[in-house]
Amino acid sequence: MDKSDHPRLRLLMAPGTLPSQGKDRMDFLRYGRSGRPRMTGQELLATLPEIEAVARVHVDEANPHDVATLEDLRRLAMRAESLLRLPEVDGLVLVHGTNSLEETAYFLNLTVHSTKSIVVTGAQRPYTALSTDGPVNLLDAVRVASAPETHGKGVVVVTNGEINAARDVTKTNTYRVHTFRSRDVGLLGYADADKIVYYRTPTRRHTIDSEFELTATERVPNVDILYIHAGSRPGQADAAIRQGAQGLVVAGTGAGATGNLAKELARIAASREAVVVQGSRVGEGRVVQHNNWYMPGMVVADNLSPHKSALLLALALTRTRDPEAIQTIFEQY
Repeated sequence: MDKSDHPRLRLLMAPGTLPSQGKDRMDFLRYGRSGRPRMTGQELLATLPEIEAVARVHVDEANPHDVATLEDLRRLAMRAESLLRLPEVDGLVLVHGTNSLEETAYFLNLTVHSTKSIVVTGAQRPYTALSTDGPVNLLDAVRVASAPETHGKGVVVVTNGEINAARDVTKTNTYRVHTFRSRDVGLLGYADADKIVYYRTPTRRHTIDSEFELTATERVPNVDILYIHAGSRPGQADAAIRQGAQGLVVAGTGAGATGNLAKELARIAASREAVVVQGSRVGEGRVVQHNNWYMPGMVVADNLSPHKSALLLALALTRTRDPEAIQTIFEQY
């Protein structure tokens, strides 16, 4: 194929491990304090001439992108959407730290309206480390973004040769390179050496079919997550509301038990002081309506993790505060 026919991609950079440089090849743990700056997009591309055989990649001039707050994510999503509107851009690759990669990927999945490829990747080891996973993850991300089959599948996460949907994927291990898994429903496909292979397609609403429009949203509402454990003390939900939370997500035990916060959460849900989403800290399986711990007015999270539930709830609150309408949103996205 003539290089002029290669897909045209933009490379976006956020803070994270992939472009980090340790003090030596055995620096797997303290690279963030090595004193060496993270590599730029241009520096990363210079180390991977193999990319030129796959795509024409241009580094986004707005790099680096912050991803620490909801406002950061709002700006990033609006930047991504503006780039994808350009006829000379066929897709995006975002290099992102693995700690919150799944949250950014899901937020983009909900807010960027395009059928073009959006691929998020990261690494568990800095670029300078022995057996780093950074170079191959970046190359695979470019390959996946270049594949016609990726168009229309929403935001995907590519690491360790695997393709996962932004909605389903989660980080499951602190240091191992196989960390990103879609526990409940499985991966979408593989970035194998011979070709990109897909086996399934996400069915929940995303990207081009999403109702969430950030251009009309000056500020995404605050949502807090309440983690239930044996020592949970009453008053936490009320405190979160006093601090400005418009929504609360409960990371409940088991199938969504609310523990010692049950009474105040029931009151808050019934009075609509805030929208309460009943989720689970377990990591797999659905939370369903009218279970043992369900209270009138609560929204159930289905199989969304608490942190992804918080993102969806925050966006839902830009549209409505009606729990029934928000329940429909959770069933669709």
